[in-house]
Amino acid sequence: MVFGSLVFSIILWIIGLFILYLVISTAVKDGINKSIVGQFIEKKYGVEEKKTSFLDKDLDNDK
Repeated sequence: MVFGSLVFSIILWIIGLFILYLVISTAVKDGINKSIVGQFIEKKYGVEEKKTSFLDKDLDNDK
């Protein structure tokens, strides 16, 4: 019984850390792109194409 709760606890930690990673990486990307330095770099070097991710395919996105 102890082994099952340990595995469940580890799985919950992994899921929580993955969600935290997604939130932080999205916040950092948006923060850099909306900052003055980020806008300057965009104007100077151009804008890279957005790479599509598997997370971009939503159920409500009918493309």
